[in-house]
Amino acid sequence: MQLGIVGLGRMGLAMARRLIRAGHDVAGTAKSAESMKALEASGGRPSRNLKELITALDPPRLLWLMVPAGKTVDSIVGQATPGLAKGDLIVDGGNSNYHDSLRRADHLRSKGIGFVDVGIGGGVWGSEHGYCLMAGGDDGDFHRIEPVLRDLAADGGYLHTGPIGSGHYAKMVHEAMHYGMLQAFGEGFELLARSRYHFDLKALTHAWNRGGLIRSYTLELAEAAFEEDPRMSEIRGWVEDSGEGRWAVRESLDLEVPVPALTVALQARLASRQEDSFSAKIVAALRHRFGGHAVKKAD
Repeated sequence: MQLGIVGLGRMGLAMARRLIRAGHDVAGTAKSAESMKALEASGGRPSRNLKELITALDPPRLLWLMVPAGKTVDSIVGQATPGLAKGDLIVDGGNSNYHDSLRRADHLRSKGIGFVDVGIGGGVWGSEHGYCLMAGGDDGDFHRIEPVLRDLAADGGYLHTGPIGSGHYAKMVHEAMHYGMLQAFGEGFELLARSRYHFDLKALTHAWNRGGLIRSYTLELAEAAFEEDPRMSEIRGWVEDSGEGRWAVRESLDLEVPVPALTVALQARLASRQEDSFSAKIVAALRHRFGGHAVKKAD
């Protein structure tokens, strides 16, 4: 299947490579010359700019966006629309707010252009092991991109979540739940690190991963992180948030649904920026492991 990818950063390039290996015809454009060269070396077709990319695609076109949420998505949609035609389809695979997805879909629908919002999980490991994809959109648009979703996903790892907006809504909640999971790991390991016992945290996580109730992919990443830096001495306990947790907490207020654990986890990330704590170091290290997110080095 032919598609054009806008944005060849950490996720976009990895996804492009996975699709090329599966036999898809992938064109792409990015600001980075290195990413463009990497796409070409992987068998893809680089385009110098968005206009050239649209021209390189056969109608009806499939344009997949992998760019930062917010104004960047609006800018690209605005630039692309004049070059697109009725029957073309835009997929937003970034971490957009579902309200923005609904607004963009309405705008594109008036021009006969389809829109699908796809929440993507799996982080930097998705290229090798497959991603988890949550797609919101019309039935016809979903079935049109299903071959791409199937080849990007881990076995059974993609789903048509419902109408437009539902894909990004599901990803929002997925990320908010992950906030809570990471916070639980961070706090538990800090308790161990400050106890009267000198635990070998790498060895302990290894044992827990072989039968413990909390054994998981995240705990495997913790084991790897402790092997590299047993006491998290090389990074600061400064944890970013990419927005989904804030959106989920605001949604909970609108729906009057209590989410105390998710709210506290979000607040803990804000607190991490005020003082250095071991639990925040654990969360920062795990985010770096699963998603390639930047960490701040210790002074």
